[in-house]
Amino acid sequence: MSGQVMLDLAARLFHLHRSQTGEGVRETFRILSEYIPLEVQEIPSGTRVLDWQIPDEWRIRDASIATADGKRIVDYADSNLHVVNGSRGVKQTMTWSDLESHVFVADDHPDWIPYRTCFFRDEWGFCVTHSQRDRMRESDAPLHVTIDAEYFPGSMSLAECRLDSTVDSAAEHCVLIHCHTCHPSLANDNLSSLVVACQLIDHLRNQPRRYTYRFLFAPATIGPIAWLAQQTQTQIDAIDHGLVLTLLGDSAPLTYKQTRCGDAPIDAIVSSAIKRQGRSLRLCPFDPFGYDERQFSSPGFDLPMGRLSRAIHGEFPEYHMSADNLEFIQQESLEDSLDALIGITQGIESSRYPLNLHPHAEPQLGRYGIFRAFGQRDDRGDFQAAMMWLLNLADGSHEISGIAHRSGLPDELVKEVADKLAEFELIEWIDYPSCRRPSRQI
Repeated sequence: MSGQVMLDLAARLFHLHRSQTGEGVRETFRILSEYIPLEVQEIPSGTRVLDWQIPDEWRIRDASIATADGKRIVDYADSNLHVVNGSRGVKQTMTWSDLESHVFVADDHPDWIPYRTCFFRDEWGFCVTHSQRDRMRESDAPLHVTIDAEYFPGSMSLAECRLDSTVDSAAEHCVLIHCHTCHPSLANDNLSSLVVACQLIDHLRNQPRRYTYRFLFAPATIGPIAWLAQQTQTQIDAIDHGLVLTLLGDSAPLTYKQTRCGDAPIDAIVSSAIKRQGRSLRLCPFDPFGYDERQFSSPGFDLPMGRLSRAIHGEFPEYHMSADNLEFIQQESLEDSLDALIGITQGIESSRYPLNLHPHAEPQLGRYGIFRAFGQRDDRGDFQAAMMWLLNLADGSHEISGIAHRSGLPDELVKEVADKLAEFELIEWIDYPSCRRPSRQI
């Protein structure tokens, strides 16, 4: 589980020009396939996926802004961030006044190159440092502007690594984990999640598994939408837990964004696992922004998808800047993120769910001798409270740590009371959460 392995893999992937489509993504998948089993799918351009359409494939060969004598002020060979991702081709001689609206800088960081995209828009542009912009602005002669790029009917690439359950079950139960693959030369916001996911897969495939794990690698937004459009209702219903992974290599503490409902089993499992490991965890409520948790959590699918990161997008200066490079991510942080995820998957694998066998109103507890079962303890205290919370929330969709969190009572107490209720056959333990989601009608 060496962090150096993850850093070395990130270094191999860093300079590839990933986008929504194209050879940069395919080469990324070819390299990942050396480490993990991947099934790559190509979805043809023009394919309808829900309310979207797979775009034409994008290819870029070169780009520059040069002076009249051919000296390049901006050179795509120096950094693929110099070109606005998805730019259409252009070959023009322009004055600075005409070019200015197509040039972007990092306002507060003169030496950084920002990252910009123009997906689904017929536009083009360059991202540069302040000194490069100033050289262009001060030029009296026209500038030669070239982006050797094109769109053409091709395909969009998705990849999935599937680790099947090692136990027999009447129905499939899945954990879905997603990483986006569309960012070029950004180490934390793209590569950190890819390399941590690879090491997590390497760990899980050598472990017994109650769950099937589906790792999805896809471009942001359009990728998950395309993947979701292909899933049957049975496949959607099989997803009991989900995580979006991103920003796992910086020095910030771990951050968990809760699911849409806020009390899905994965919410409690993550919090409990991180707490057991002695790590600090920043909890954020769900909002319909950020990464692709918003696609998986859309009301028609309503998957229980949380998001695990360290920093939060937009809240650190290196975000979407050339400073998010291989020096920015840290071996210790990658290892810590991996250890946290191993703890979370162990929590998923060991979780059980109480189910009330008398769910229609409160059972007559005195008839079961339930108070005497607790000996001399004061039944009006915490044991009584834990019992009442359990009977109310034991609908098969709440894990013990989630019930404890909701009640404000210790995990150990709630587990002890649950075992006592099971002894009196007032509840039973089930191995997988009972999740109800809307049927899809498209």
